[in-house]
Amino acid sequence: MKKYISEFVGTMMLVLLACGVAVVVGCSTPAGIITTALAFGLVIVAMAYSIGNVSGCHINPAVSISMVVAGKMEVKECVKYVISQFLGALAGAAILGLLLGSFDMLGANGFGSLLPNGTEVTWYIALIVEIILTFVFVTAILGVTDKKENGHATGIVIGLTLTLVHLFGIPFTGTSVNPARSFGPALLQGGKALSQVWVFIVAPIIGSILAGLFYKFVLKKGK
Repeated sequence: MKKYISEFVGTMMLVLLACGVAVVVGCSTPAGIITTALAFGLVIVAMAYSIGNVSGCHINPAVSISMVVAGKMEVKECVKYVISQFLGALAGAAILGLLLGSFDMLGANGFGSLLPNGTEVTWYIALIVEIILTFVFVTAILGVTDKKENGHATGIVIGLTLTLVHLFGIPFTGTSVNPARSFGPALLQGGKALSQVWVFIVAPIIGSILAGLFYKFVLKKGK
C-alpha cells in the first residue's frame, strides 16, 4: 500500500502545486510560460527525491504504462498505480479549487488557441504534439533510470526534461504528457476542458507505448 499511497500523494502534489502556479501566474506571457514549466519540473524533482525510493515516483499513467511495455512492471501493479494516480490528480484539483474559491480555472489542458504565427491548434495538432512530447519525456525516464550510476541525478534529469517539454508544449496545449494530470482538473472544471480531455488521455498513452517499444528494442542493454 505504501507504493500506491505515494503515487496518490505525488500526483496530488503535482496537480495542486504545478497547476496552481499555472492558474495564479498565467501562461499568456513568456514569463508565465517559463514559470509554469519550472513549476512542473521542480515538483517532479521534489517528489522524485521524496517518494522515489518507495514507488519509483511515476505519478503519471503514461510512465507506468511505458514500464509495462518495456518489461519493467507487471500489468496488475500498473493498474493499481494508474488508479492511485487518477485519484491523486482528482484530489489535487479539488484542493486547488477550494483554495481558489472556484472550479472554473484549474489549469486544465485544451486546444483551439492561436499560436503567435496565427495557426490554430486543432485537435490533431494537439494530438501529435502530445504524442511527441510524451515520447520524449518517457524515453528520458526509461533511459536515465536504466543505469544505476545515474541514481543521484535521476530526479534532476527527469525534472528538467519535463520543464523542457512544457516550454515547447504550453502554447499548443498547456502540456499534458500525463493523463491523470489532465483528467483531474478537466473533470472538476467541466465544459470545454472535459470535452477535450480525451486528447490528453489518448495521446500520452500512445506516446508512452512508443517510448516503451523504443526502449525495449533500441535502447535496452543487450539489444
